Amino acid sequence: MDLFIDAGNTRIKYAGHDGSDWLFHEAVPSEAAAALIFPPRFTPQRVVIVSVASAAVNASIAQQLAECTSHIAWFRSTAECGGLRNAYANPLQLGPDRWAAAIAAWQRVRGACVVVGAGTATTIDLITHEGVFAGGCIVPGLEMMRRSLASGTAALPLATGHYEALPRNTADAIFSGCLNAQLGAIERMRKHVQADAPVLLAGGATEALIGEITGPVELTPHLVLEGLRYAVSDNR
Repeated sequence: MDLFIDAGNTRIKYAGHDGSDWLFHEAVPSEAAAALIFPPRFTPQRVVIVSVASAAVNASIAQQLAECTSHIAWFRSTAECGGLRNAYANPLQLGPDRWAAAIAAWQRVRGACVVVGAGTATTIDLITHEGVFAGGCIVPGLEMMRRSLASGTAALPLATGHYEALPRNTADAIFSGCLNAQLGAIERMRKHVQADAPVLLAGGATEALIGEITGPVELTPHLVLEGLRYAVSDNR
């Protein structure tokens, strides 16, 4: 049995796979890194981890898993995997979570697509029809944008607003402005691929984004974990 872990800045997502199918998917806050819970009778023979979390979070994960397995691998970006080529100037500098998501996206679509990870930060990456990770951009996530306005200004609150095309109160103006910034970044990046290329969307802000993105959109909440599994299979 394999255990795949996606350790982010806010949440740790993890899943078990028996070689044929997924057995479970779970998530905990990153501060609970030492408290991963597995189903009864699940003992991983191998663990593959992709992390953009802090060194302390990584150490907590490794310490807990050391009790059940010695086969722990930390996933890193590469120049090629699963038929997808990494066009980053230095492939090793690409965030490993973005690379894992791109690998899974290519396996799903086998064509041009836009991969959006809407988490603490929002990543927007492009895959070409020829199977090339062409590059991407990173912007503050939706919640980070909202909090930065509240902490960086004297008069704007951290309030819960709703999306409106023409907001008529401050809370809605903040939320709508932050969401429009996310959508604008996605749409500008999308111009580099054909109009019918799907957007594959994952992350905690998907609910706010999915109904506002134009064109084909696919909700893919476990894309990074899927990418880890494909990468392991490709290297066997």
